[in-house]
Amino acid sequence: MERSKLIIASSESSADQLHAAKFRAPDAFIFLRSGGKTRLLLSDLEVDRGRSEAGVDEVHAFSEVEKRLAGKSKKKPSHTKVVAAWLKENKAVSVEVPGDFPLGLACSLRDEGIRIVASDGPFWPGRQFKSRDEVCAIEAALRIAEAGILRALEILRAAKARKDGTLVLKRQVLTAEALRIEMETAVVRAGGESRGDTIVACGEQACDPHGRGQGALRANELLILDIFPRDARTGFFGDITRTVVRGRASGAQRHLWETCLAGQKFALKKLRPGVSGSVVHEAIKSLFAANGYPTGIRNGRWQGFFHGTGHGLGLEVHEFPRFAATTFAPGQVLTVEPGIYIPGLGGVRHEDVVLVTKSAPRMLTSLPKTLEI
Repeated sequence: MERSKLIIASSESSADQLHAAKFRAPDAFIFLRSGGKTRLLLSDLEVDRGRSEAGVDEVHAFSEVEKRLAGKSKKKPSHTKVVAAWLKENKAVSVEVPGDFPLGLACSLRDEGIRIVASDGPFWPGRQFKSRDEVCAIEAALRIAEAGILRALEILRAAKARKDGTLVLKRQVLTAEALRIEMETAVVRAGGESRGDTIVACGEQACDPHGRGQGALRANELLILDIFPRDARTGFFGDITRTVVRGRASGAQRHLWETCLAGQKFALKKLRPGVSGSVVHEAIKSLFAANGYPTGIRNGRWQGFFHGTGHGLGLEVHEFPRFAATTFAPGQVLTVEPGIYIPGLGGVRHEDVVLVTKSAPRMLTSLPKTLEI
């Protein structure tokens, strides 16, 4: 018999909860799958909305279970006692929980006679295979992400370079912080949620793949723009990166940019069912090394290609599966984002999102790539 599955979390912070309940709420609530049915236990604040919006079989009110358990007593039972009683009412005395389930809550439920088993691996393994509706939701999130990139390109084109190379807009120095605000404002206007961690990394700063970037932006330097907003309507994420130069790219910058693009194109050709992601990843590193960009530590810093080729995308920005840890299968949605980082020259990363199909992968992003703007 299949073990019951329990989640106690907010669907705003837990992708597993949002996937299971199809219901968005800021506070933690209880989801149970047991006996072939899915159920929610919600506070009075959320129960009516849950009954009209949630994608489950039954929605129960926490207060009703609390009253039954209290009986004639004037003292309210603890939250854990109420949850445990509800689980027992639904014949779920042994439950599987996500690996990040709160330890204190697990111990309290065990004290009430509930057997807790932590999931070993993804709680919902099937999340890696996206339905048609989920693919459409990711495509909508990608349009939101693209709106952020397009706003950045618009601002950069309008900026002028001082003699020292600093970019200015309306007589004000254009900074990474200011461009980030413009990008995230565009995201909100397009229906997304601002995360505040969009990457706008110029010159040497672009050699740190997750560095957000700060300070004045400069002409004729490689600039990485990486944005990964959430669609406010569905909770799905988009993720896209473009690398540009405002002005003229040097021969070395262009070679770096084109080599990175060749690596991405190679990955896209290999993205077929049954192909190992780790084999593709290592082949890209070899391609980069053959073009003059080996991966390793030099002068105390990593350079070359020292992060993953991609990751799963959906209700989380980085979700199962990891690119290099999977064998590709139809239905997976993955980012493909090789990067090359050379201190003293700069960094380049090209990122697009694809759906693995039975034949060629389907590109879900549509924004062209241009080096010079």
